[in-house]
Amino acid sequence: MQINESIENYLERILILQQEKGCARSVDIAAALGVTKPSVSHATKLLRENGYIEMDSDNSLLLTDTGSEIAARMYERHKTLAAFLMHIGVSRETAFADACKIEHDISAETFDAICRHAKGTQA
Repeated sequence: MQINESIENYLERILILQQEKGCARSVDIAAALGVTKPSVSHATKLLRENGYIEMDSDNSLLLTDTGSEIAARMYERHKTLAAFLMHIGVSRETAFADACKIEHDISAETFDAICRHAKGTQA
């Protein structure tokens, strides 16, 4: 399965929900991503089949090691990019919305340069 923006968004949202609520349920994912419950059901089926998530006995979604790695990488990018955008004067709401768009397409080289720059401005 090719990892695309949609897959990254689902995995990242599962991670965030687990951190915020202790578990991730399909209904919460649908609400957070602004998609329908059938869309979430289809996506989670694909994620389970490809080893990115598992479902526990009470239907909570759990990230596998592989899924967790991808989710953590995307979430870190999201937070770093949002912080950088806020640092240069973008409002919090816009920074987080734009970071969500940028995090999937930005090259590793550019992201690394932003990280180096951000570390330099924090010193």
